[in-house]
Amino acid sequence: MEHSPSLPVVLVHGTRVSGTMWRPVADLVGGAVALPDLPGHGRRRGEPFTMDGAVAAVAEAVDDLGGRALVAGLSLGGYVGIAAAARHPGRVAGLVAVGCTTVGAGPTAAVYRTMAGLAGRNPERANRLSARAFRRTLPAPAAAAMVAGGLSSEVFPGVVAEVAALDPPALLRAYPGPVWLVNGERDHLRRDERAFLAACRDGRLVLVPRRGHISVLAEPAALARIIQDARTIAERNDPRPATPHA
Repeated sequence: MEHSPSLPVVLVHGTRVSGTMWRPVADLVGGAVALPDLPGHGRRRGEPFTMDGAVAAVAEAVDDLGGRALVAGLSLGGYVGIAAAARHPGRVAGLVAVGCTTVGAGPTAAVYRTMAGLAGRNPERANRLSARAFRRTLPAPAAAAMVAGGLSSEVFPGVVAEVAALDPPALLRAYPGPVWLVNGERDHLRRDERAFLAACRDGRLVLVPRRGHISVLAEPAALARIIQDARTIAERNDPRPATPHA
C-alpha cells in the first residue's frame, strides 16, 4: 500500500508576491500543505514587513497543521524559513531553503538596496515590471500563480533591510534538523552556498540544472519531488506525532 504522507508542509513565498506563488508545486506535493502570506504581502498587504512578523506567520501556519511541519521557502521565503527553524526547532521537522544562499552584505546587497529604493518610490511601476518579467521567465500557469495574490513592491525596502540584518550561517548552526539548500544552477544568489552548507548540522546541497533564481519555478514537478523527498527523510528521522505548541 502506498504511504500517505503525514508530515505537513508549509511553503513560504518570495518578495512582493504571496502564498499563491506555490500553488503549482503545492498541487503536486500532496498531503497537508499551507501557503501563508507574510506581513506586507497578499492578504496582508499594507502591513509593515518585519522578520519577527514573518517568522510568527510561519509558526502560526505550522501550529494550524498540528504543531510540526517541513518548512520550504524560496528567496525571501528561504531566509524566513532559516530564521523560523533556528527560532522554533520544535516546530520545524526539516527545512528546504531555495535560492537564498547569499549573506546580506557586499556588492549583491548594494544592488538590492538600489532596486529596493526604486521599487519603494514607484511600487505600481515595479509591480508591472515584475509581472512582465514573470511572464517572460515562467510558463503561463506558474506566471499566473505568481501574480494571483497581487504584487506589493512597496515592501522591498523593508524586506531588504530585514534580510541584510540576518546572519543565516549562524542561524543554520543553531538548527539541529535536516536542511536542503536548493539552488538553480544559474542563480545569482548562490555565492555563499558552500558556507551555508558548512554551517548546517545535517545539510545537503541540491542544484537544479539550467535554472536561475525565479526560473526554478518553471519546473514545479522537480521542486515538488525535492520537497517530497525532504518530507520523507524528515518524517523518517523524526517519527514523533505532530502536537500543538503554545
